[in-house]
Order: sequence, then C-alpha cells, then structure tokens
Amino acid sequence: MCTVCDKQFRRREHLNRHKQIHAGGKLFVCSVCDKGYTTKPQLDVHEGTHNGGNMYFCTQCEKGLSSLSAVCRHMNIHAGKYKCTECGKCWGSNYELAKHRQSHSGEKPFECTVCNKRFVTSGNLVAHNRIHSGEKRYKCHVCDKAFSVFGNLQMHMRVHTGEKPYKCSFCNKSFSQSGNLQEHKLRVHSHRRPYQCPYCGMQFKISDDLKRHVRIHTDAKPYSCRHCSDRFRRPDQLKLHLLKSHSEGTWFTCDICDKKFSDSGQLKGHVQRHEGVKPYVCSECPKRFCTGYELRQHHPVHSEYKPFSCGLCDRLYKTKAQVKIHFKKCAAELGVTGVLL
Repeated sequence: MCTVCDKQFRRREHLNRHKQIHAGGKLFVCSVCDKGYTTKPQLDVHEGTHNGGNMYFCTQCEKGLSSLSAVCRHMNIHAGKYKCTECGKCWGSNYELAKHRQSHSGEKPFECTVCNKRFVTSGNLVAHNRIHSGEKRYKCHVCDKAFSVFGNLQMHMRVHTGEKPYKCSFCNKSFSQSGNLQEHKLRVHSHRRPYQCPYCGMQFKISDDLKRHVRIHTDAKPYSCRHCSDRFRRPDQLKLHLLKSHSEGTWFTCDICDKKFSDSGQLKGHVQRHEGVKPYVCSECPKRFCTGYELRQHHPVHSEYKPFSCGLCDRLYKTKAQVKIHFKKCAAELGVTGVLL
C-alpha cells in the first residue's frame, strides 16, 4: 500500500513505480520531444498526440489505440477471451471482467465517508475522494487543464486530437466518449421514461436526472466547498461558486461580447447565437436550434406523450415548466405547505 494515497498494488515494483508520482520523478521520456512523464500510460497518451492521437490500430475494427499493450487488451474483446456469462459482453482483461461481474451482483463494498456514494473497487473510491479533496494530479500537456482521474485526462486528450470513435447508429452523430453516446440515444432517440420521482411523480429518461431532481425535495447538498461552509446540490453549482467567491478555476469568455461562462459548452452555445449557427435540426419539422437542450425542449410539441405528472392530482403535462406552474396552483388550492419546488 502507498503511504501517501493508500492505493494498493499486487507487486512491489508497481508500488515503487507509483511512488514516483508523489516524488515528482519522470521515468518515461518521449522519444520525439523528450518530454518526461511519471507513468507509462501518460507517455503512451502523449506520444499518440504526435501521430493524430493514436499510434496503433486494431486490424479487425480499425479502432485507434495509444499503445501496443492497449491493442493486445483490445484484441481479447474480438477473441471473446474474457466473456461475461450473464450478458455475453466481452472484455479486454480478466480484471475488467471481474469488475463488470459485480455490476450484475450489485455489490459495491467501498463507501465514500463524505457523500456515502458506493463503489465496486477501492481504486474507484480513491479516485472519487479526489473530487472532495480537490486534488488534480493529472495535467494536460497541451492546455494545462488538470484532472483527478487519469481516465478523464485520456478522454480530454480527444478534445485536442479531434477523435470521436463512438458513432450513433440512428443519426451517425459521433462522440468522444461511449457514455455520451449512450446518453444521446436515451435523450434523443428514446421516448421511454422509466424513472419516476416518488415525491411528485415526475418521470425521467436517465437515472442521474432523477437523482438530481430528488435533491430538490430532500434538500440534499452533497457537494461542499473546501474554502467555506457552503454546500450545493449539483457539481456545476459548486464550480460556479468557486469561480465567483474564491476565484478558483477558469472562466470561459466570449470574444465578441466578453460575457463569462463557467462551462465551455455554455460558451459554445452562446457563440453560435452570435454567429447565427443552428446545428440542431428537428426531425419532425424544419425548425433549427443552437443547442441540444433547446431541441429536447422542442420535441414534446410533436408528441401527445405527457411524461410530467402533478403528484397532487391526476393532471399530466408535456414539459417540466408546465407542471411546475400547475403544481404551485394545485398545492395552494389543496392547502399543501412545506413542499420544495
């Protein structure tokens, strides 16, 4: 076990190599530009940037990968060497398969002492704890943006390389992360809303949306500021607070009107309004929108589906804004008090 961060290793040489991260040592040097890194995966990601983001490619699906070892692990997926007996999904290593199997059993033995979130492995818990401590040890060598988890740095590097390997089978839109593709399919191409709020009956497509919504009713605020006693329901609220109150982080500023944003996506949508760009087109009508959020808000116009229920009566509504207006009137008429909206 590492005495600095409590991370555990099977072999002593792996522990000794890991200690170089805390010591600031750079054992792995790029053969192209002589830049040094503390771990081999960091070097692999960096060297990939000299060749369009990937140095190696799978011979079966042509997926680009940053190292030869990553190709070997990836080929195991095609060979079906590590296959889950529950769902048939294949993985690149026995370790990945073992972690995946826990998703079927629901076992999450490692719990965060700050927010009570549970994890399958101790490594995931250690990485999660860095969110609360604010530690960001993995820094991008292109833009100096830092991350608390190495996997997030790897995904961030696709911003610079432009790589988007995950393509939607419905509309051919590409994404840099598989999670973003899955969320896109659920939000845009699915009308199912299987997650229902136990307090007001509101329905959601994504479980994370339901979790965020429930905090409105319970007033739970799991995100705490490390500089003061303020707490927040969502991470973006904490990020905005750190920028405004403690000057921590980076503002994204519009070059046209100097308006500031806490998120790069917000800035992108704002700039498109200046330029008159509306890349999001409704599949039912010729109307166009600047952001995906505006398009999702527009979709209910073409459907009779009413996913938002009052919770106090049987009335159903197409949009969240409509049910909020009704809910206030309904609560006042029935004399219901103490309800958080």
